[in-house]
Amino acid sequence: MMRFSNKTALVTGAVGGIGSAIVRALVAEGASVGMVDTNAVAGQALGAELTAAGHKVFYVSADVGQFAECEAAVSAIKTKLGTIDILVNNVGISPKQNGKALKVWEMPPQEWDTVMSVNLNSAFYMTRLVTPDMIQKRDGRIINMSSVAGKAYCDIVAAHYAATKAALIGATRHWAADLGEYNITVNGLAPGRISTPLLKMVSQETNDAVAQVTALKRLGTPEEVADACVFFASDQARFVTGQILDVAGGWLMT
Repeated sequence: MMRFSNKTALVTGAVGGIGSAIVRALVAEGASVGMVDTNAVAGQALGAELTAAGHKVFYVSADVGQFAECEAAVSAIKTKLGTIDILVNNVGISPKQNGKALKVWEMPPQEWDTVMSVNLNSAFYMTRLVTPDMIQKRDGRIINMSSVAGKAYCDIVAAHYAATKAALIGATRHWAADLGEYNITVNGLAPGRISTPLLKMVSQETNDAVAQVTALKRLGTPEEVADACVFFASDQARFVTGQILDVAGGWLMT
């Protein structure tokens, strides 16, 4: 039997490398999935592909750094697919300038604010919006996408990215305590270097160097992150909450 039959999931950043892998993994297990992203062309194409394959999905274009747009997206998904049982706060951006992360004295304040809004505020907005229904049902799964860069220094990313990913670790633990009595689990994933289009923002030499200092001597795949996400979303993880799981092949072990 599929693990998520009669369950509805919402995934932010749903059409990126990791996001689309998570969507595919959830629908393969029977979930209906609301996909939220700003890339309407890719979102509609992914939605059409999965619908043609017999899956139940619904794409909503929204800037998740804005509460009103999150509110509208959640409302549309609930109308189309039903109340949210599984929330995956996956969206994340990591701006670079000519392939390099900016230092604090170089960074425009607007860039800092944008990363905070998209990477961190969106997780609060979406969690705030879906938890009342989860509390009423006394059931729910929330998965936050952190990063090993939120746990250890990584010169590939800038301080704003690391700060948001560290903050998500703290929020995950706090929300797990807040929501535990309602049978809602909150866990986080901390991927390492994963083979997605975002890796092209830095040089091949940089990515090769990471692979060499990773215990498994390679980069990860989006599907490997999706597998871990599916575990946290499933009843197999029903007594696991407040945890951050590295999906990094042994890179930056802490």
